[in-house]
Amino acid sequence: MLIAHLPSGYILGRFARKRWRKASGIVAAAMLGSVIPDIDMLYFHLIDGGRTHHHAYVTHWPLFWAAIGAVSLLVSRLLGLPHQPSIAAFFAGAVLHMALDTVASPIMWLAPFSHHPVELVAVPARYGNWVLSFMLHWTFGLELVICAWALWLGWLRPPLPADTPQMGT
Repeated sequence: MLIAHLPSGYILGRFARKRWRKASGIVAAAMLGSVIPDIDMLYFHLIDGGRTHHHAYVTHWPLFWAAIGAVSLLVSRLLGLPHQPSIAAFFAGAVLHMALDTVASPIMWLAPFSHHPVELVAVPARYGNWVLSFMLHWTFGLELVICAWALWLGWLRPPLPADTPQMGT
């Protein structure tokens, strides 16, 4: 996936907000979670020099996010913290990132126990630029559908009440 991670996090956050109406920041948490696995791109470009595919890093191991999420939820419950729905949405966003990447890129779902990559569709490198190969593959249409869905949900968002203060007013 190239462009659909953040919109997918928005969609996840909107559904989570329907379930947990009083959870503040749940949409933002889901959106942040949906892009946080790609933080490894900093290491990939600045330190590794692109030698190792960034999906091989621990930040692209679904079990890493599931384990950290489970521990975070347990600790927040033991400490009585009120933000459990937002914590869950954050980690669900990270796992959603892996699910979307699995469509057209290899993800090691059982790492560190197994380094067998899983991908639903292999995108052939038909063009000199890998981005162009992805954008001209049919799977990019799925990304556009996700983006359109997120835009549609944003468009349907109810307006703020008249007495709500807005930025700049």
